[in-house]
This record gives sequence, C-alpha cells and structure tokens, in this order.
Amino acid sequence: MTIEVYLAYLAVVAVFFATPPGPSQILMITNSARFGLRRALPTIAGDLSANALQMIAAGFGLAVLIAQTDWLLDVIKWAGVCYLIYIAIRTFRAAPAGDDAATGATPLRARHFFLQGFLTSASNPKAVFFFAALFPQFITPEQPIAPQLLVLGVTYIIVDGIILVIFGAVAQKLSRGLARRGNLLNRLSGMMMLGAAALLGAKDVHAR
Repeated sequence: MTIEVYLAYLAVVAVFFATPPGPSQILMITNSARFGLRRALPTIAGDLSANALQMIAAGFGLAVLIAQTDWLLDVIKWAGVCYLIYIAIRTFRAAPAGDDAATGATPLRARHFFLQGFLTSASNPKAVFFFAALFPQFITPEQPIAPQLLVLGVTYIIVDGIILVIFGAVAQKLSRGLARRGNLLNRLSGMMMLGAAALLGAKDVHAR
C-alpha cells in the first residue's frame, strides 16, 4: 500500500464521517450530555469493539454468509431498534444526571455504557458489508493482505474514536446550560435516542 493510496483511504473515511450522525454517534452525544464525556468514554470502547468484530467478520468473508440469511439481517436490525427504544424510555424516566444520591438510584457503571455502545453498533448488520466493500478498494494484491487489513482497520477505529470524542465534548459543553434543568435534558436525550432508533429502523439491510 502506497502513501497515496493510504491518504485516499483517509479522505474516504473522513467523507464518510462528515455525514449526519448515526445511531452510535447519537448515543455518544446523549450519554456525554447527560453524564459528561469522561463517564461516557466506555460507550466509545463498546462501539469500536463491535466495529473491530465486524471488520474481522468481513475479513473472513462472513458477509457472504449473512447475505444468504435474510431473516438474520432483520433480527439483528430490529433487536437494535428495540434496544434503542428501551434506552430512550429509560432516559425519559430517569432522574436528572447527578441526582443519583438524592433519589437512591444506582449510578451507571462503565460496563453499562460499554454494552450500550457495543449493542448499538453491532445492531447494524450492514457494517460488515460496508467493511467488506471498502477495504478491497485500497489493498494492493501484490503485497501481504493481512498487514494492509490491519492498517486500514486500525486507522478507521482511530478516526471513529476521535470523531466520537469530539461529538461527546461538544455535547457536554452544550449541555451545561441545561444542567439545572435535568428533566428537560433527559427529554431531549430521549428524543435523540428515538431518532437513532428511527434511523436504524429506516436502514434497508437487504440493499446491495
């Protein structure tokens, strides 16, 4: 892989992330707005872990197997939609962030945020097809394939992580004005999660 090819790959990934936020980005925005960027960081770890597994699946050609099982695509997608709706309902009903001690509620742990990020990202089965279609465009067949896949995958994860941190930092800053109106913040966050569910539900997982 030449430096020119790598830079072209970076440009393509940058353009991809310049599109409107998807479910994973909205989840990160919501968690950062409600709980702060630091507590929301495991959300990124969960999202990127799911991405890594999807890349491995694409590398092993599992995209073909999944494509031959149409019902599995629907199950994965609608399970993700239901999960996002569940998060939205919990957000609507939650006490304002920071009121855990006053209400007796148990503070959310890192593994909770990690699981949210992982399940939200993993519920998009088309990600496997995306990576399976993206990576071959930037691979030099005459060179070892595995190292090139590793470079492309790690680069994508780094860029994705940086974008999510930026989203989280901006959301945290903007939410400070609503810090004393926690119920309003929860309602706005819940509406964003319903929007994420709608985005995922609108995806055509059978399109090729």
